[in-house]
Amino acid sequence: MAKVEFGTALPSVTGTAEFAQQAEALGYDFLGCGEHVMFYGPVSNTFISLSVAAGATKKIKLLSSVVLLPLYPAALVAKMGAALDVASGGRYNFGVGIGGEFPKEFEACGVPVNQRGARTNEALEVITKLWTEKNVTFDGKFTKLNGVSIEPSPMQKPRPPIWVAGRKEPAMKRTAKYADGWLPYMYTPEQLHESIESINKFGKEFGRDMSTFTPGVFVFASVHQDGDKARQMCSEKLSKQYNQDFSKLIGKYALAGTPEECQKRLKEYVDAGARMVVLPSACPQDYVDDNTRLLATDVIPAFR
Repeated sequence: MAKVEFGTALPSVTGTAEFAQQAEALGYDFLGCGEHVMFYGPVSNTFISLSVAAGATKKIKLLSSVVLLPLYPAALVAKMGAALDVASGGRYNFGVGIGGEFPKEFEACGVPVNQRGARTNEALEVITKLWTEKNVTFDGKFTKLNGVSIEPSPMQKPRPPIWVAGRKEPAMKRTAKYADGWLPYMYTPEQLHESIESINKFGKEFGRDMSTFTPGVFVFASVHQDGDKARQMCSEKLSKQYNQDFSKLIGKYALAGTPEECQKRLKEYVDAGARMVVLPSACPQDYVDDNTRLLATDVIPAFR
């Protein structure tokens, strides 16, 4: 069986250290954290929360899932990412996305929402240079650098792994050009398989060796011995989180049901090519600990 790594994600803006320690003790390979400046409810900043998690853990890998890259100056992200990699002892994974589903935060940050793709592509080029070179000079549309060095540089060499999130072809091309891994969300196994084929094709067109590329997927999960209860929790959580009706989408995009049902669905993602799977909890806060534990003890071991 191909090696598959598994992650979970911080479920709340509080209790970060405790949850990070629990995830590490349960054997998860990755701990993820996303971010927004503003959203439909309380939301974290990935660099801040993962820094707290770094100080509370020893070995679990820390994944930004994801940095909303176009909202930042590229050099600032390079500095924060390098600092977090050093502070964590070389455990940081840099996941990026372009955002756009909440235009108000772009307006608040003074960034035109229609520039988010172009800004992200340029930023990835800049950050890669700043993480791997000294005295970087760069003359881009959004970034101008004149002899800039980031000290200390990241602990991981040549740099922390880059994961690109998204759903559409521009994100696949971005992945093929700049990233080590692909981390789509709200994706079916069929979509995942097709996207992996596209990314490999684009990578060859860019002249890249794709042999070390890691296909991943981010799937919201709710597991319970009562499968209907699991699906109900998942629907209610995601409907509230994304301010839309998710009741008809759970079977398509989420992992929800009994441990056996979740194993069966997860196998479809693995068979489609996933080699890293992030399973954030989609359930009420008072069930998150049970959900995280059940995934680790009754679902994931079938793939170890």
